[in-house]
Amino acid sequence: MGAILVAMPKHDDSAKVSEIIRHSDIWEEIFICDTGSEVLRKIEDMDISLVVCTRKLRDMGYEELYNYLPASVSMLMLSKDINTELFSSNIIVLQMPFRHSDLINSIRMLLPDGYRRNARKPVKRSGGDKQTIDEAKRLLMDRNNMSEPDAYRYLQKNSMDMGRTLTETAQMILQLNSE
Repeated sequence: MGAILVAMPKHDDSAKVSEIIRHSDIWEEIFICDTGSEVLRKIEDMDISLVVCTRKLRDMGYEELYNYLPASVSMLMLSKDINTELFSSNIIVLQMPFRHSDLINSIRMLLPDGYRRNARKPVKRSGGDKQTIDEAKRLLMDRNNMSEPDAYRYLQKNSMDMGRTLTETAQMILQLNSE
Protein backbone atom coordinates (compact mmCIF):
# COMPACT_ATOMS: atom_id res chain seq x y z
CA MET A 1 0.00 0.00 0.00
CA GLY A 2 1.22 3.44 -0.86
CA ALA A 3 2.24 6.40 1.20
CA ILE A 4 1.14 10.03 1.19
CA LEU A 5 3.61 12.81 0.44
CA VAL A 6 2.89 16.27 1.82
CA ALA A 7 4.88 18.81 -0.18
CA MET A 8 4.90 22.48 0.80
CA PRO A 9 7.62 25.12 0.76
CA LYS A 10 7.28 25.74 4.51
CA HIS A 11 8.13 22.73 6.64
CA ASP A 12 5.81 23.89 9.45
CA ASP A 13 2.82 23.93 7.09
CA SER A 14 3.67 20.42 5.87
CA ALA A 15 3.98 19.24 9.45
CA LYS A 16 0.54 20.63 10.34
CA VAL A 17 -1.14 18.98 7.36
CA SER A 18 0.62 15.66 7.97
CA GLU A 19 -0.45 15.77 11.63
CA ILE A 20 -4.10 16.20 10.58
CA ILE A 21 -3.75 13.16 8.33
CA ARG A 22 -2.01 11.10 11.04
CA HIS A 23 -4.92 11.70 13.42
CA SER A 24 -7.40 10.35 10.88
CA ASP A 25 -8.04 6.69 10.13
CA ILE A 26 -5.97 6.67 6.95
CA TRP A 27 -3.39 3.89 6.90
CA GLU A 28 -0.65 5.29 4.70
CA GLU A 29 2.73 6.35 5.87
CA ILE A 30 3.14 10.10 5.56
CA PHE A 31 6.30 11.82 4.38
CA ILE A 32 7.10 15.51 4.19
CA CYS A 33 8.95 17.09 1.26
CA ASP A 34 9.97 20.70 0.72
CA THR A 35 10.76 20.56 -3.00
CA GLY A 36 9.34 18.99 -6.13
CA SER A 37 12.61 17.20 -6.85
CA GLU A 38 12.45 15.60 -3.40
CA VAL A 39 8.91 14.42 -4.20
CA LEU A 40 10.10 12.88 -7.46
CA ARG A 41 13.02 11.10 -5.74
CA LYS A 42 10.68 9.60 -3.14
CA ILE A 43 8.26 8.48 -5.85
CA GLU A 44 11.10 6.60 -7.57
CA ASP A 45 12.12 4.88 -4.34
CA MET A 46 8.75 4.23 -2.70
CA ASP A 47 5.17 3.25 -3.38
CA ILE A 48 3.33 6.59 -3.27
CA SER A 49 -0.45 6.89 -3.72
CA LEU A 50 -1.05 10.60 -3.19
CA VAL A 51 0.79 13.92 -3.22
CA VAL A 52 -0.75 16.75 -1.19
CA CYS A 53 0.88 20.02 -2.22
CA THR A 54 0.47 23.76 -2.69
CA ARG A 55 0.63 25.72 -5.96
CA LYS A 56 4.32 26.46 -5.65
CA LEU A 57 7.14 24.48 -4.14
CA ARG A 58 10.67 25.80 -3.73
CA ASP A 59 11.85 24.54 -7.11
CA MET A 60 8.76 24.05 -9.28
CA GLY A 61 5.07 24.71 -9.63
CA TYR A 62 2.27 22.20 -9.22
CA GLU A 63 1.74 21.72 -12.99
CA GLU A 64 5.35 20.78 -13.63
CA LEU A 65 5.26 18.39 -10.69
CA TYR A 66 1.96 16.90 -11.88
CA ASN A 67 3.41 16.28 -15.35
CA TYR A 68 6.26 14.26 -13.81
CA LEU A 69 4.01 12.11 -11.61
CA PRO A 70 3.20 8.56 -12.68
CA ALA A 71 -0.46 8.00 -13.61
CA SER A 72 -0.94 5.88 -10.47
CA VAL A 73 -0.22 8.87 -8.18
CA SER A 74 -3.06 11.30 -7.43
CA MET A 75 -2.59 14.96 -6.55
CA LEU A 76 -4.53 17.06 -4.05
CA MET A 77 -3.59 20.72 -4.24
CA LEU A 78 -4.25 23.12 -1.39
CA SER A 79 -4.77 26.63 -2.70
CA LYS A 80 -6.16 29.95 -1.54
CA ASP A 81 -7.20 30.66 -5.12
CA ILE A 82 -10.12 28.47 -6.12
CA ASN A 83 -10.53 29.81 -9.66
CA THR A 84 -10.99 26.45 -11.37
CA GLU A 85 -9.98 27.78 -14.77
CA LEU A 86 -6.41 27.99 -13.51
CA PHE A 87 -6.10 24.29 -12.73
CA SER A 88 -5.97 21.11 -14.76
CA SER A 89 -9.17 19.08 -14.60
CA ASN A 90 -7.18 16.08 -13.31
CA ILE A 91 -6.04 17.86 -10.16
CA ILE A 92 -8.34 18.02 -7.17
CA VAL A 93 -8.17 21.42 -5.46
CA LEU A 94 -9.11 22.10 -1.84
CA GLN A 95 -9.49 25.76 -0.96
CA MET A 96 -7.57 27.08 2.04
CA PRO A 97 -8.43 27.59 4.78
CA PHE A 98 -10.14 24.23 5.02
CA ARG A 99 -11.81 22.17 7.69
CA HIS A 100 -9.90 19.09 8.82
CA SER A 101 -12.82 16.89 7.77
CA ASP A 102 -12.73 18.36 4.23
CA LEU A 103 -9.04 17.49 3.93
CA ILE A 104 -9.55 13.95 5.20
CA ASN A 105 -12.60 13.34 3.01
CA SER A 106 -10.74 14.64 -0.05
CA ILE A 107 -7.83 12.30 0.68
CA ARG A 108 -10.16 9.34 1.19
CA MET A 109 -11.80 10.07 -2.13
CA LEU A 110 -8.44 10.00 -3.92
CA LEU A 111 -7.03 6.88 -2.30
CA PRO A 112 -7.78 3.39 -3.56
CA ASP A 113 -10.24 1.34 -1.49
CA GLY A 114 -8.88 -0.58 1.45
CA TYR A 115 -6.37 2.07 2.55
CA ARG A 116 -7.82 2.72 5.95
CA ARG A 117 -6.21 1.92 9.25
CA ASN A 118 -9.44 0.84 10.93
CA ALA A 119 -11.02 -0.77 7.90
CA ARG A 120 -13.10 -3.75 8.93
CA LYS A 121 -11.64 -7.06 7.91
CA PRO A 122 -13.98 -9.76 6.63
CA VAL A 123 -15.18 -12.07 9.37
CA LYS A 124 -14.00 -15.64 9.02
CA ARG A 125 -16.71 -17.98 10.20
CA SER A 126 -16.35 -21.63 11.08
CA GLY A 127 -18.37 -24.23 9.24
CA GLY A 128 -20.72 -24.53 12.23
CA ASP A 129 -21.33 -20.78 12.31
CA LYS A 130 -22.11 -20.75 8.59
CA GLN A 131 -24.50 -23.64 9.04
CA THR A 132 -26.29 -21.87 11.93
CA ILE A 133 -26.68 -18.69 9.86
CA ASP A 134 -27.94 -20.69 6.85
CA GLU A 135 -30.49 -22.53 9.04
CA ALA A 136 -31.77 -19.24 10.47
CA LYS A 137 -32.06 -17.79 6.95
CA ARG A 138 -33.99 -20.88 5.76
CA LEU A 139 -36.32 -20.59 8.74
CA LEU A 140 -36.96 -16.91 8.04
CA MET A 141 -37.48 -17.61 4.36
CA ASP A 142 -39.98 -20.43 5.04
CA ARG A 143 -41.97 -18.81 7.83
CA ASN A 144 -41.94 -15.19 6.65
CA ASN A 145 -41.84 -15.65 2.87
CA MET A 146 -38.52 -13.77 2.65
CA SER A 147 -35.98 -14.00 -0.12
CA GLU A 148 -32.49 -15.17 0.83
CA PRO A 149 -30.99 -11.62 0.66
CA ASP A 150 -33.91 -10.27 2.74
CA ALA A 151 -33.40 -12.96 5.38
CA TYR A 152 -29.69 -12.17 5.54
CA ARG A 153 -30.37 -8.42 5.85
CA TYR A 154 -32.88 -9.16 8.62
CA LEU A 155 -30.22 -11.12 10.51
CA GLN A 156 -27.65 -8.36 9.96
CA LYS A 157 -29.96 -5.58 11.09
CA ASN A 158 -31.08 -7.41 14.21
CA SER A 159 -27.53 -8.36 15.15
CA MET A 160 -26.45 -4.71 14.83
CA ASP A 161 -29.49 -3.46 16.75
CA MET A 162 -28.85 -5.90 19.60
CA GLY A 163 -25.06 -5.55 19.58
CA ARG A 164 -24.55 -9.25 18.90
CA THR A 165 -22.69 -11.21 16.28
CA LEU A 166 -24.53 -12.59 13.29
CA THR A 167 -24.06 -16.13 14.63
CA GLU A 168 -25.50 -15.23 18.05
CA THR A 169 -28.54 -13.64 16.42
CA ALA A 170 -29.04 -16.69 14.19
CA GLN A 171 -28.82 -18.99 17.24
CA MET A 172 -31.36 -16.84 19.09
CA ILE A 173 -33.82 -16.97 16.17
CA LEU A 174 -33.44 -20.74 15.94
CA GLN A 175 -34.01 -21.11 19.70
CA LEU A 176 -37.07 -18.86 19.71
CA ASN A 177 -38.63 -20.73 16.81
CA SER A 178 -37.93 -24.19 18.22
CA GLU A 179 -39.98 -23.54 21.36
